[in-house]
Amino acid sequence: MLYVVATPIGNLRDITLRALDVLAAVDVIAAEDTRTTGHLLTHYSIQRKMVALHRHNESTTAKKIVGLLSRGQAVALVTDAGTPGISDPGGILVKQVREQGYNVVPIPGVNAAVCALSVAGTTEPHFLFYGFLPASAGLRRRELQSLKSHPYTLVFYEAPHRILECISDLAEVLGVHRQITIARELTKLFETIHTCATGEALAWLQADSNRQKGEFVLLLSGAEARGQGELSDLAQRTLAVLLQELPLRQAAKLAAEISGESKNMLYSLALALQSETTPRK
Repeated sequence: MLYVVATPIGNLRDITLRALDVLAAVDVIAAEDTRTTGHLLTHYSIQRKMVALHRHNESTTAKKIVGLLSRGQAVALVTDAGTPGISDPGGILVKQVREQGYNVVPIPGVNAAVCALSVAGTTEPHFLFYGFLPASAGLRRRELQSLKSHPYTLVFYEAPHRILECISDLAEVLGVHRQITIARELTKLFETIHTCATGEALAWLQADSNRQKGEFVLLLSGAEARGQGELSDLAQRTLAVLLQELPLRQAAKLAAEISGESKNMLYSLALALQSETTPRK
């Protein structure tokens, strides 16, 4: 069978006893980086054969691992840190293994997103885990725009070389008044957890270059609930674009279908927008 094993995200003592038992017992360990996993295994005096499985070779390596399982061998899947398949390789392998009828067993443990949520002090009951935003500035802002109206805590991962531009985009697209928790180097020596307004986050990072190092988890408070009778930003923008190309009634109808919001409210807004743009005699 295939074991999906969570490993520490920093402090090596955060591994579970069950995970150690599994790693010591399997025939092969599939690791995102065999050097990183080798350090963990050496720390716990475990010697096992390893194969590399990362995002560039996962499809081909998955077939090889299915072959190992067919010969009765047990395999453990690990990534460099945290839980496999969560913004890390593993999903393709697990899918293929399950399709071939072999058992897949989770060995739970550390997850950076949940780790950060547990110490952020958020009182919102729900969260939306996004993972890594696009590296391209344009695509990143577009994704943030699509997430802007969500009422849930938004959870992102970010790399140190993009943290400043990411924080800048968060403030620009989501607004400067949301609460953000910046969690970096979780469970490591220089662990930092800082909460402030999005409009203050960039200055806080720039005040000390050390604050820009390490792996980041970013937690953003959700959008405030709209008052009764209010249209979302998305609905209003959609209507404005459609009004440039279509008659008023058709634009309001299509905007309602796209956004899922009230056609009557959109029609009233369209009338108001039209009256604003109609030249006065």
